[in-house]
Formats: sequence, C-alpha cells, structure tokens
Amino acid sequence: MLRYKNILFDLDGTLTDPKVGITKSVQYALNKMGIKEDDLDKLTKFIGPPLAHSFMEFYNFNEKEAYQAVEFYREYFACRGMYENQVYEGIRGLLDKLCRKGGRLIVATSKPTVFARKILEHFNLIHYFADVIGSNLDGTRVDKGEVLKEALRVMDIKDLEKTVMIGDRKHDVIGAHRNNIKAIGVIYGYGGREELEKAGADYVVSTVKELENLLI
Repeated sequence: MLRYKNILFDLDGTLTDPKVGITKSVQYALNKMGIKEDDLDKLTKFIGPPLAHSFMEFYNFNEKEAYQAVEFYREYFACRGMYENQVYEGIRGLLDKLCRKGGRLIVATSKPTVFARKILEHFNLIHYFADVIGSNLDGTRVDKGEVLKEALRVMDIKDLEKTVMIGDRKHDVIGAHRNNIKAIGVIYGYGGREELEKAGADYVVSTVKELENLLI
C-alpha cells in the first residue's frame, strides 16, 4: 500500500546524478563570460536552483549577464551535458514498484521541460511518469513553487493530503509547502540534511531504499 497517491519527483539530484554534465556546462558558460574555473566541484552548487539566479548569486552577474550565461550554458548542455548524467542506483526499481502499486508519478523540475523529457527518454524512464512539468526556455516558471502549482493544475490534483514532493534541495521543500503539500528530502543528492531540515522537510531520507520504505 502506498502512503501517497500523487508522487512528484525532482529530477537533478533525486532521480539522476547530473554532476558531470551540469558542472561542465557551467564551466563552459563561465569561460565564455571570461571567467576560468578549473575545479568542477566548486560548481556543484549550481545543481538544483534556477540557473540565472545562481549566476547572479555566485558570480554577481546582473540580470542581462545571467541570461547570457544561461544561453552559453545551453550550448554545451543541449549537445553533451544532458547526457553526462546517470540514474541513481535503485531508482528504476523504485519507480517500477510505485507504478505497479497504483502511484501516479510526475516529474516537477526547474530544468526546462524540453531538456527534462529528453533526459528521461534517454535513460528510458519517461514511461513511468504521467507528465513532466518544468520551466520554460524563456526563463519563466523556474521557481519551484510555480512549477508545482502548474503540476497540480495540469494533473487536476485536489487531494493534497495524498500528494508529496520529493527533492534534494531547499527549493523543493519550500515550493511544496507553498502549495500545501508535504516534502521528502533526499540527502543522497546535493542539498544535505542541514539544508533540508532547515527548510522544514517533513521527512529526510539518506538512501533510495529508505525512500522506498517511506513511500510503500
């Protein structure tokens, strides 16, 4: 028996580990903006939050510079970066069990929908999900709260008590609570326990197996 009927998943840091592709895409964009960064580990902070916001926060870009950096990022990401990625161990089995038990699964991500769909198709995960809701290429609907609001609308989800958001960053938790649904934080991603607990996650799990035990 499932604890929740409607299960919304973040993509990066929750279903797949995108570290190589995202950090190399950021490195490429920074280089095009005249900034050299050789240490990819320093760029993992870009995994999860909206890209333009991160360029402004971490490199003091103004809005115009940030959106130019996003365009450079996509030059690399669209060709190579999105495939420099891997599915977390145990995720495929978890999704299969949830579907067989009647769960309705949705991807809710700040990544542009077009890229999220391509990644899920590439890893043969797309068939597990009733829909994929992400941001728009023009930079709108990047806020996680807005993404989740749209997912609830599109899927006509009214029973919020039977709905949960799963993600690895504070934005997932904050966005879920803004839409009156519970949030499960996963610390095998990139946010960490402290970030997730501080944001008010209803549950925090360390592994995919722990996540499975909580959901089923």
